Amino acid sequence: MEVEVLSRTGSAGKIDLPDGVFNVKPKKKVLYEAVRSYLANQRQGNASTKGRSEVKASGRKPWKQKGLGRARSGTAASPIWKGGGTVFGPKPRDYYISMPKKERRLAIRCALSIKAKEGEVKVVDGLAIDEPKTRLAAELMRSLGLEGAKCLFVLPEKNENMVKGMRNIPGVTTTAAKDLNVYDVMNCDTVVMDKRAVDKVVEVLKR
Repeated sequence: MEVEVLSRTGSAGKIDLPDGVFNVKPKKKVLYEAVRSYLANQRQGNASTKGRSEVKASGRKPWKQKGLGRARSGTAASPIWKGGGTVFGPKPRDYYISMPKKERRLAIRCALSIKAKEGEVKVVDGLAIDEPKTRLAAELMRSLGLEGAKCLFVLPEKNENMVKGMRNIPGVTTTAAKDLNVYDVMNCDTVVMDKRAVDKVVEVLKR
């Protein structure tokens, strides 16, 4: 698959995107499992509530069982009382979902193939800014015709200037080629790749 290489001043030639990464048959089940695994693994799982045996309350019976005309009660820790324990509340747990490395990489190849087929993969020669400023990042997007678009910028390696410059722009995500994940690819309108990042992505996904 051949796509145009962009630059701040216009076209900078063309580049072939390898079929093994950008032109594979999508597998919906693998994509679903990869997105589900990614989102589950972002969860901290540290929510915690106290049950009736854990709340601070007297163990004395609040009032006698019979004769007062009130509902019987045995403890102030009862879940139906204010300040009582929580019934079936959350406890710290691990939400981690394991997924084989080969399937994770296949899912990314499927996602990239879908984006490439829809014309939503753009390759840029020299994707960088000189200072970590949002103004410069916005100017870069404007020069590439991406102003206001929901983009994923894929860099050959982590670039602090790009990360800090882009993070204040709504809908824009920045990642290094080795950290590319299926959720970020599927959750954007356009995948913008540095020309050198294409080789890095192919190298990682073909291992």
